[in-house]
Amino acid sequence: MVKGSLTVVGTGIKQLAQMTLESKAHIEQADKVLHVVADPVSEAWIEELNPSAESMQDLYEQGKARFEIYLQMVERILDPVRRGMRVCAVFYGHPGVFVYPSHEAIRRARSEGFSATMLPGVSAEDCLFADLGFDPSKVGCQQFEATHFLVCNRKPDIFSYLILWQVGVVGDLTHNTERKSVHKERSRVLQDALAEYYGSEHPAILYEAAQYPICEPMIVNTTISQLAEQKMTGITTLVLPPKLEVVPDRQVIRRLKVELGSKQPA
Repeated sequence: MVKGSLTVVGTGIKQLAQMTLESKAHIEQADKVLHVVADPVSEAWIEELNPSAESMQDLYEQGKARFEIYLQMVERILDPVRRGMRVCAVFYGHPGVFVYPSHEAIRRARSEGFSATMLPGVSAEDCLFADLGFDPSKVGCQQFEATHFLVCNRKPDIFSYLILWQVGVVGDLTHNTERKSVHKERSRVLQDALAEYYGSEHPAILYEAAQYPICEPMIVNTTISQLAEQKMTGITTLVLPPKLEVVPDRQVIRRLKVELGSKQPA
């Protein structure tokens, strides 16, 4: 009996346009394809590539805890692997970014002796750097999931960029298709926490990557004091520019024997 295997791939953020050739080949060659994608067109395209393709969207139930849904996905992915099939699991965006089932399915598959691999995909972070036009290597960049940032009392580095993911669902751990925007009271908790470090009038950018090649990204320039009044969704990301400019340590510069020239262009 042929031993089962698992390959996890991503579709990229923009519908179909960011799917890698390597990922496409794995979808085509799999014995079984399971997917969670963002739109009917991508779903139809995957099912055209491989008739065995099956959506896992039916696991999403209104009000159900997201973690419970993810565990059910893991079991659905692993079932055909255990039956000796070459399985390809397809997720929207990058399959390793905000996709608990992909990591857990790979972990469990390997622990049971199966071959399991993840292929990279274009993530919302990749789109963000391109659309907002800043280089994270310039002054540094830190990232947190918004609820984690608050609950775990994380301290931001105000000398670098701060990216907070899922600000539109802060404090909500359930699947809720009827959610129009983050509850204002929860948004104010985030607003107050950020104002403590940056001040209420510090610039803030709300961002959503374009999901189709013909669309533009959503970019809203606002301030921390206005966050609770802004419309946000489950895919809204918050970006805060640095509050202070970094100052090089002269003693370290001397020890490294580095010569700093004129200030580099932004």
